[in-house]
Formats: sequence, C-alpha cells, structure tokens
Amino acid sequence: MATEPHPVPETTPDTNTARPPAPARRRLLVPVLVAVLLTQMAVAMVTTAVRQTPTIDEPVYVATAADYLHEHRVRLNPEHPPLGKLVVAVGVAVARPQVDPSFTGAQEAAGRHLLYGSGNDPWRLMLWARLPVIALTLLFGLVVFAFARDLAGPAPALTALALYALSPDVVAHGSLATLDVPAAGFLLTSVWLLWRARRAGAGRCLPLAGAALGAALATKMSTLPAVPVLAALAAVTVCARRPRDVRRALSAAALVTLTAVAVVWVSYLVVDPLLRWNPGATHVPVVHGLRGRLVRMLPFPEAYRDGMRIQFGLENRSWRGFLFGHRYSGARWYYLPVALVVKTPLGTLALWTAGAVAMTVVRRLRPAAPYVLVPAAVLLASAMSGARDLGTRYAVFLPMFLAVAAGCVLTVRRRWAPVAVAALVAFVAVSSLRTYPYYLPYSNEAFGGPADTHLRLHDSNVDWGQDLGRLADRLHSRYRGERVWLVYKGSGVPAYYGIHARDPRRVPPDEVHGLLVVSDSAVAEARDGLGVLLRSSRPVDEVGDSITLYRR
Repeated sequence: MATEPHPVPETTPDTNTARPPAPARRRLLVPVLVAVLLTQMAVAMVTTAVRQTPTIDEPVYVATAADYLHEHRVRLNPEHPPLGKLVVAVGVAVARPQVDPSFTGAQEAAGRHLLYGSGNDPWRLMLWARLPVIALTLLFGLVVFAFARDLAGPAPALTALALYALSPDVVAHGSLATLDVPAAGFLLTSVWLLWRARRAGAGRCLPLAGAALGAALATKMSTLPAVPVLAALAAVTVCARRPRDVRRALSAAALVTLTAVAVVWVSYLVVDPLLRWNPGATHVPVVHGLRGRLVRMLPFPEAYRDGMRIQFGLENRSWRGFLFGHRYSGARWYYLPVALVVKTPLGTLALWTAGAVAMTVVRRLRPAAPYVLVPAAVLLASAMSGARDLGTRYAVFLPMFLAVAAGCVLTVRRRWAPVAVAALVAFVAVSSLRTYPYYLPYSNEAFGGPADTHLRLHDSNVDWGQDLGRLADRLHSRYRGERVWLVYKGSGVPAYYGIHARDPRRVPPDEVHGLLVVSDSAVAEARDGLGVLLRSSRPVDEVGDSITLYRR
C-alpha cells in the first residue's frame, strides 16, 4: 500500500536570532555622507580663505607665529597663550616667509610689516597660515559626529554634523588664522572624552580629556570658566561608574585639572624651553582686588598671568558697540543672544531649541545633558559678561555643542520627527549655501540676509577687513580712473592691492567729490565728519556685503 508523503512543516523565523548584516552599500552610506559633508565644508572654507584679505586680528597671530619660529621667545601677543598660534605656525613654516629681525614695532605693526613690508606675498602667506586652522575645524566636525553618535546613533550624528558643517559662523571663522574655533573645538573634544569615559574606561579617556582641556586653555584664556565645570563632570563620570567612590571622583577631577595645567606649561616650553619672559614695551596693567588675587593664584607661567592682566585691562576699556542701528559705549548683556538670533540659520535655531528640550525630556539622554548643555551655558554667560560687543565669534562654541544636542531630536519617537528634522536641515543648507562665499556677514532670512547685516551689527559680524582684495577688483573693473576716497577698517594695506585713495576725514567736506568707499563697520560708527559725508552721498554699489560705495 502506498504511503502518503509527510508534509514538510512550515518554519517560522526565529525572532531571537541575529539579523543578517546589512548590504555593503548600506554600511558605506554613513561614512560616505560624512565625507560629503566635510568635503563641502572644506571647499567652502578653502575657497573663502583664498579670496579674503587679512582680517583685523590675523596679521598679529601670523606675525607672532613667525616670531615663535625664528626667535623662540614669547614676545608678541602675550594676551593669548601660544598653542593656537603654534597651530598657525605649522602653515607659516611651510610658507617660509622672510622675517625682518630688526623690526621692533608693536604687534599690529609687526603683522603689517611681515605681510607687506618684508618682501612676502600676503596672499600665499595668509593661505598657508589659515590651512592648519581649516584642517583642525574639519577634525572637530568628526568630534561633533562621534559625540552625537555615542549619544543617539548614526542618523542623529549625521544631523549634528550637517548643522556644524553648514554653520556660517563656523565656516567663516574656521577659515581664518584666528583662535576662536580652535579653542571651542578643544573644549568640545574634552567634554566628549569625559562622556566616553563613562563607557570606555576612565583610565584612557580622562587624561585625554584633561589634555584637550589644556589645549583650550593654551589657546584662549576665555576658556578658563570651563575648568571647574569640566572638573566637576570628571567627578560625575566616575560617580556614574562607582556611585560611592568619592575618593576616585575627586582624583578624576584632579587628574583632568592637573593634565590641563601641564599642557599649558608644555605649550610655553615648546616656544621657549627657557621660559624667558620680559614684557618690554608691552604695557601690563596692575590688577587689584579679587581679580588680582585670582591671577596670582593661577598655576601657569608668568607670561600667562601677565596675559590675563592684559585681558582684564582690555575689559576695563569702554568699547563702542552697535546693535540694530543704535551706537553705544560699553557693553549690553543681551548683545550676544540677540546677535546669535540674527546670525544663526532659522532652521538651526529651531533644532537647537528642540535638541536642548529633548536632552532634558528623553530619559536615556538626561545623563548627557550636563555634558552638552552646562558647559555651553557657563561659557555663554561668561561671554555675555564681557566688555567687547564685537561679534558672535566669542560664542562660536554654541554651534558645536548645540549641534550635538540638535541631533538628539531624532530620538523623540514621533512619526513627524524625521521629516521635520530633514526639512529644517535642508532649510539650513539652502540658507548657508546662498551666502557663499560671504560667510562673515551672514544673517538669516528673518533679518534680510547678508546684505542687511550691517544695518544691525558691525565688526567681525559683518566687516572685519576681509574684502579689500575684492574692492580692488571692483574698482579696477567698474570705476577705473575715478577719484576714490576710502575709509577702510582693517589690517590690509590698500596700496598693495592697487587702491590709491585719500582719507575723506582729513580734508574739508567740500573737497570730497567722486567715489566714497567706506567699510560698513566704519559706517556703523560714523559720527561728525564722516557722518556728514555719508548723509550727503548716495549708495551706488557694495562689495562682499561688507564695503559700501557711495557717489558724492
């Protein structure tokens, strides 16, 4: 008798077994997107750096870097520690400029002499000086990505990196041979390493976090308020792993702090192993009271402490500010928040806010909130208390820290979250790319865009002397042969670029006829003679959204 075949039982998938690996192209998607974002950022920064003439602060840092290389002494620019200028010195060493050892002028004059009076090509020298800062800015983008990935995963990390790479402030100042972006990036790196120490082991990460904190302190003294915050976070990190081990927590805080102090000393020793310091012609003010006692207590070289005294002297000066058409002397506590609202893309502002809320609401993100939000808040409060209302560059750490927070919005379990985040990032991309290559004068659409920034802000927010070369091209192409009157606020030398003009403030107003060219920062501060000239002139052209041409 024939037997019926047994039916083959249906197999149901085992939900407990591991899923098969993703296809290779899917695994490559994240690194490809990271490369795309950083490449567009690199292109934006390099092409911007190629076309910009020296900003007000850059010649001082470049001359100081050259002085480090040739004299091995801390002499110029003592108000800032050496490390950031040592980074610039890497590019200066490649450029190999001619240095005049007999020049004994002040640091501002030394910068102009190096660029324009020593037989060097300022275009080439400035590009090489800027390239190390550009490279460092790109590396900090990887820190933003890694920090957000550790907190929330690859998609939030890509969101954070996109906001960082598209930030007009980061691109603008990351493409200059200045100190703001390096100092902020080192701080972010230190905080990220402290967070990693909660999971990867304090033995490796805590010393590295201290070294990164020391690098920030050795770049700008304005990062000093972060020291107690990061020391406390180091203790919190150990307590998270060993809740009752108070001794280890205090040891971790001490380790981070002492390592940071050691890095500051090393930065001075790299410049001058003998630690020679003589203020010479540099005026070092006497600082009294609590500030004076705190400076004397700092465990740093005497050059660092004198630099702090110079910084306090600068804070005691009355600086001129400009906000929404209003000129004033002194500082306004709300200046930086208002300026940030003007100069940050609208989509970024929305994601910053949502990210900060997500970090305090989403349970698994709450432990990270003190790491991301508290250092940023302390540094912002410190910057707001300063006397110099000169630009959002004093708060360039916010686009770094809050980019990490913004990426965490994708941890909110709502169907609309990915779509909303993607739309806002796309809005940021359009806004940022539209301002290319004029990133310094950027303002968002709510305030009229870059063309209207000079109506609300001044100095490094809009016009830092960066467009002298573009002005020369414009005068040559459109206004050749015309008489030019120039009020330029910057460190460039107009004659080097072929601009032959007179200063209208040095002659009676009736003699000023023809083309009147004025830096927008000078327009913002115009009073008396220049103000009279501007009121009797009509604007006819602009260059780089930072210099206005008038007909009189």
